[in-house]
Amino acid sequence: MKDRLTRRDFLSVTATAALPSSARRPPPNIVFILADDLGIGDPGCYGQKLIATPNLDRMAAEGMLFGAAYAGSPVCAPSRCVLMTGFHTGHARIRDNHNHRGERVPLRPDDFTVAELLKQAGYRTAHIGKWGLGEAGTHGMPTRQGFDEFYGFLNQDHASEFYPRHIWQDETEIILAGNQGARRKHFVQDLLTERALEFLDRNADRPFFLYLAYTMPHADSELARDTGDGYPVPDYGPYASRDWPPPQKGYAAAVHALDRDVGRVLERLRRLGIESNTLVVFTSDNGPASVRGHSPDFFRSAGPFRGHKGQLYEGGIRVPAIARWPGYIPAGRICEETWSFADFLPTAAELVGIELPRAVDGVSFAPLLQGRKRAREPEYLYWEAHGGKGFSQAARMGRWKAVRHKSLGAPIELYDLEADPAESRNLVDRAPDVRRRLEEILRAARSDSPDYPVT
Repeated sequence: MKDRLTRRDFLSVTATAALPSSARRPPPNIVFILADDLGIGDPGCYGQKLIATPNLDRMAAEGMLFGAAYAGSPVCAPSRCVLMTGFHTGHARIRDNHNHRGERVPLRPDDFTVAELLKQAGYRTAHIGKWGLGEAGTHGMPTRQGFDEFYGFLNQDHASEFYPRHIWQDETEIILAGNQGARRKHFVQDLLTERALEFLDRNADRPFFLYLAYTMPHADSELARDTGDGYPVPDYGPYASRDWPPPQKGYAAAVHALDRDVGRVLERLRRLGIESNTLVVFTSDNGPASVRGHSPDFFRSAGPFRGHKGQLYEGGIRVPAIARWPGYIPAGRICEETWSFADFLPTAAELVGIELPRAVDGVSFAPLLQGRKRAREPEYLYWEAHGGKGFSQAARMGRWKAVRHKSLGAPIELYDLEADPAESRNLVDRAPDVRRRLEEILRAARSDSPDYPVT
């Protein structure tokens, strides 16, 4: 990753000085755009050659590209929980898409989200898109977790529909007449983008937080069962004439639609005259997925990394991440400092000048946005997963990464990510002191959860 990025005409953020104090701004509006199953190798600014992403590339050129940003989990619901609450999956309320009883676990009244924080700071808050942290009637609904407005999907299964028959608005289920039966009038990407642009129009003269969680390029699992192609996009766009199998054309078209609409959001901010006071962050909830007819290998969606969605190797959790705030974030920079989704809540708190009401696992990365060092670096990053293949753990400490599969007592794998970003050489027997420290971290970084018991 680092070698490929360095070849681009960017400067390393670690070598840049902070902007002068005169460049400091009032607390910004915040737009956080989250893609679904987009791999770190999919945007052009990360090295993609087959899919064009001109708007993401422009966003990176005008802002900051992160080379070592990490999702909260290798699957969607816990990753979003980490993002919203600041706790990694060793402490988070939600640690997998379903608990050991096959149930979706909702956030509870005592959980505190970034939306609640920003609402306290006087922000208008909206979540548009995929939620995954609470079903209808539970305390986990977005409108009961700090969001003034909600439009989208409560759970990840519903969110996999490209042409949903219904959608949630606040706490009301809205029937989409144009998508009933065999009709496909309302493409989900268009629905979410139009609602996001409308929110920006209504709130341009006040502080706002827009959490725009797109569902592209996640496959449409429902239609895939019938067609074998998980990407029933309205058309293949610029990829229609490519000599590719239909699922690969569909995936590229889904990424194209995502990129197009990121551009529409950026353009709307410019037209409204608020782009210089708006921080826009773009990233993905986890690594790329292997679904019916589509393989991440076709586009090298995981870049140079091993693994994909559902795995704790780098390909499953290291994600593309771009931040843009004209006049505040130096343009055209690469930051190789590590940060994870748990860091977003404390970052928002620092940007708006509010103290967190409780300690969290994350550490603010706000200083990184101006090329400064953080006052406190996280000692390690931690992940755990409870999927169909059993319990697994991973931790990154500096250049070192430990991965453990199947049980708490299983032996670890140990990788030097600076020398071996592809995690191809297990050094567990060559660095005994590092191994022992990471084993201690894997034991101490988690607490037990009745919903996700570990045996």
